[in-house]
Amino acid sequence: MIDPDHIREVLRVKPDGRLFHRESQELEFKEQFNLAGLAEYFRDFAGFANNRGGYLVFGVTDSPRIPAGLSDSARDQFEKIDPERISGYLLDYFSPSVDWEQASFEIEGRVFGVFRVSPAGQKPVVAKKDAGKGPEIKNGEIYYRYGGRTQRVQYGELERIIDRRIERNNQEWLDLVQKIGAAGPGNAAVLDTERALIRKHDAQVLVVEDQLASKLRFIKEGDFEERFGAPTLKLVGDVRPIDKVEIVKRVRENLIREYPLSAMELAQAVQEASGAKQNQIWAAIRENDLKSNRDYSAYNFRNKKQADEYKASGKLPTATPSIYNQQAVDFLVHVLKAGDGDD
Repeated sequence: MIDPDHIREVLRVKPDGRLFHRESQELEFKEQFNLAGLAEYFRDFAGFANNRGGYLVFGVTDSPRIPAGLSDSARDQFEKIDPERISGYLLDYFSPSVDWEQASFEIEGRVFGVFRVSPAGQKPVVAKKDAGKGPEIKNGEIYYRYGGRTQRVQYGELERIIDRRIERNNQEWLDLVQKIGAAGPGNAAVLDTERALIRKHDAQVLVVEDQLASKLRFIKEGDFEERFGAPTLKLVGDVRPIDKVEIVKRVRENLIREYPLSAMELAQAVQEASGAKQNQIWAAIRENDLKSNRDYSAYNFRNKKQADEYKASGKLPTATPSIYNQQAVDFLVHVLKAGDGDD
């Protein structure tokens, strides 16, 4: 969550009304927000993500640097941003994903828009396709934040990014091997979340969460459970406890098989089939609540922590994208064509 006190500090002014802070590796000012400038903003997103993260603050004039606030038009565009749409663009343009959030703040009667970009967990973030008029983003390029500007990464910084990635990978393997050594190779296993199995040597092992395990009673085949309604499992064979199961390799559940389309790919497919405009497609998604309907879509969480937090709180993390299936395309095409027939 973006800290309001930090933004107030960023926008602190001198006695002459000009900003105290200058643009830096972690700070970029923009005079107004315009959806037409998304490619330029995304370039800064990638630059921040490849360095230490940072903030884009909208509502500051360029020369001199004065916190004038957003115009009514710019404010309206900023506050109507669809986070999923932005995340969809970012997933289409860059790999790996860029973690970001947005907020608007009213300070001394003026409204400012803010994007906060987190440093990438896996660097470098690389452009996958051209975007913008310049184009501002070019396929295969890596952007990096230098001082108060974003530009293509130079050799020295790229070498350090690669070296740190290699060191991190090596350290993760060393940590893993130490844990396996402490537990013993006989207690190591591979967790396959796609098939809901843990493989240990040639055997398949079922793992039950602690909370559920404490409530279960195993009933030997041929025996009977005396307490009616007690949660039980029929046991064929023997239960053998494992003191410690170390995950050697985690295979992520492959949602893409069931939901292969990003938001942008969905929009393109619907547009080609129906002739509808993108704003009509986004409106149809909202009006029919497709994002929360598992028949058509699923949330594509960036990591397990986000999924666990959503499961516990029911609150969706900011900028979590949805992915869609062919049924979503067919449904939207039907809805949009039916709408045309009503006109």
